[in-house]
Amino acid sequence: MKKNEILLQLDDVYQDVIEWRRYLHQNPELSFQEDHTSQFVYDLLESFGGFELSRPTKTSVVARLKGSKPGKVIALRADMDALPIREETGLPFTSTKDGVMHACGHDGHTSMLLGAAKILTEHKEDLSGEIVFLFQHAEELPPGGAQEMVAAGVLNGVDEVVGVHLFSTVPFGTIHIRYGALTAASDVFEISLQGKGGHASTPQLTIDPLATGAQIVTGLNHIVSRSIDPLQPSVVSVTKFKAGGLALNVIPDTVEIGGSVRTLSPEVRELVKNRIIEITEGIAKANGVEAKVNYTYGYSSVMNDKHVTDEVVQVLEEFLPDRTLEWVDPLLGGEDFSAFSNEKPGCFVIIGAGNEEKGITYPHHHPKFDIDEQALKDGLRFHVFTALTLTQQ
Repeated sequence: MKKNEILLQLDDVYQDVIEWRRYLHQNPELSFQEDHTSQFVYDLLESFGGFELSRPTKTSVVARLKGSKPGKVIALRADMDALPIREETGLPFTSTKDGVMHACGHDGHTSMLLGAAKILTEHKEDLSGEIVFLFQHAEELPPGGAQEMVAAGVLNGVDEVVGVHLFSTVPFGTIHIRYGALTAASDVFEISLQGKGGHASTPQLTIDPLATGAQIVTGLNHIVSRSIDPLQPSVVSVTKFKAGGLALNVIPDTVEIGGSVRTLSPEVRELVKNRIIEITEGIAKANGVEAKVNYTYGYSSVMNDKHVTDEVVQVLEEFLPDRTLEWVDPLLGGEDFSAFSNEKPGCFVIIGAGNEEKGITYPHHHPKFDIDEQALKDGLRFHVFTALTLTQQ
């Protein structure tokens, strides 16, 4: 491997990565609507040459690069979609689309992987096996684009899959990693209660869904504290309670309740779901209210395979020795990279992109979210040397 030559090339391509990131930031597209973004990616990859290109779904791109020697097949993934948020960063390359913004760093993810593709196609003679570049649509909107890409066969023949996420809440120069569950399964639930409304002065003539709903909310808030092992992380949050109208002397007919569930293990995930249904139906029946529960599975936990994670740690220690590697606790946020790592052994790492001195501290999905563009070079280095290293092992 021509390490020094590649390191020099990284400096040149890094400038391209910044330019691509800023262009994508100015031209964000929502989930399942990444028509221009995916075409931009496709056209750039085509201009680099050497790839077998395909469009497995309407707004995704896959590029395959075959090395000159036998080896493993490694997939590298970047997501491309933006969020329905009005940008308030004041950046010179702020979004040109009102109400749409790259507020999660996907513009950086896409640009870093494009940069890696540009470098690697020029080093095919040093490459063993094959690299599969996954430019994924719709990470932000369940059921997510990763699931569609897996169904389209993009992981056929792949041995391992690796992904990264830029984090504005992690300082630049720091990289987070862990074995096992890195993110949580993220589900949602909706409950509808049907009672019999009436005048507030005669509650005995009603079947009060509001009072019933209040009892249900209290019951749901006991699930984690009373049904789950304290050593098993989980969160049940009721985030919606809709009932009644403008008149304060009327007991309503219906109530709507909704919320979010975060779990790390499949067993706890199923236990929480079952308890939500049991508590809701039990309390409703006791009060004579008709209840319907709609539980929707979101993304599964991203699980970092130990063997692949060990390989990735070797890459980080050898090729990013100037960065601080921290072993961290799981995050209770969701990530649809899990659709890939559920199919193939994988590893997902977090690259610090925050910088307090520059005011880059706002969290993801915030109107003032930004990244320290120095972190783009970390992601670029990581992708290139992960590809060159893991294919040989």
